[in-house]
Amino acid sequence: MTERALRLGTRRSKLAMAQSGHVADAVRQLTGRPVELVEITTYGDTSREHLAQIGGTGVFVAALRDALLAGEVDFAVHSLKDLPTAQHPELTLAAIPKREDPRDVLVAREGVTLDTLPAGARVGTGSPRRMAQLNAYARSHGLTIETVPIRGNIDTRVGYVRKGELDAVVLAAAGLNRIGGTEELTGSLSVEHLSVDAVLPAPGQGALAVECPASDADLVSALAELDDPYTRAAVTAERTLLAALEAGCSAPVGALADLLADGRGPEQVVTEMRLRGVVGTTDGSTLVQLSTTGPVPTSHDEAVALGRELADEMLAKGAAGLMGERAL
Repeated sequence: MTERALRLGTRRSKLAMAQSGHVADAVRQLTGRPVELVEITTYGDTSREHLAQIGGTGVFVAALRDALLAGEVDFAVHSLKDLPTAQHPELTLAAIPKREDPRDVLVAREGVTLDTLPAGARVGTGSPRRMAQLNAYARSHGLTIETVPIRGNIDTRVGYVRKGELDAVVLAAAGLNRIGGTEELTGSLSVEHLSVDAVLPAPGQGALAVECPASDADLVSALAELDDPYTRAAVTAERTLLAALEAGCSAPVGALADLLADGRGPEQVVTEMRLRGVVGTTDGSTLVQLSTTGPVPTSHDEAVALGRELADEMLAKGAAGLMGERAL
């Protein structure tokens, strides 16, 4: 008798379906079981309000978690940056696969880069984090830009530039890569990967979260094979920073943990992890940007400690006052 198909809950967007498809393929190979995608519409997909007004990106997660808890699906795939930092008591983060490119990209009219945006350029993004850092970059480099809040999927956002309604939009590189890369965007558009020195990504950006009921020990064990320990350590440090700042996933907080290698060539040995964090006012007038470096975490607690350490330093420099309403 063939085993019943595992049901993977996913949002319906093109990007979510692509992400979930990659995970489904990996789970089929691991378990030998069929995997079917179950499309779930979330409030975040149907609401036209700005994300910050409806509770941030966590609204994309709630319906998937409800389906998991109701037994309608066996496991779910989220963009990790959408996941609330508090772990759900009945669910477990069974796997965080190897991370995609965490950077942001600027999609602009042909030949235009961040440094060559015309005076008064309108740059679209739905993210207070991106607004804060883009505006701060513009201030420090003598540029005048206007950040414009937008919503919608990748095609919708890029469409604003194609139609000339905006000069540029900022998107996550990982999302573009997962739906086929930047090739299809070229032709009348230019794509620039933004340096993390200019714009730090959202905590967990580029990583996926595979979540399932904590009570399903066999499934937890099977999905754990997809886990990448370095990615898990990095995003745990980033998300701890976010949580320790008491900021929700729509707060203007950027964070990136990366591995520092010692030596050159193929003999490189990873010795340390550097965690960088930024928080700022959305107009870019004030930023608190700090980093800390420590041994590569070998446990959850060590990764948490790295995030807490940097959060404490940022709070001491006034980070709390820059985030607007604190999450209660």
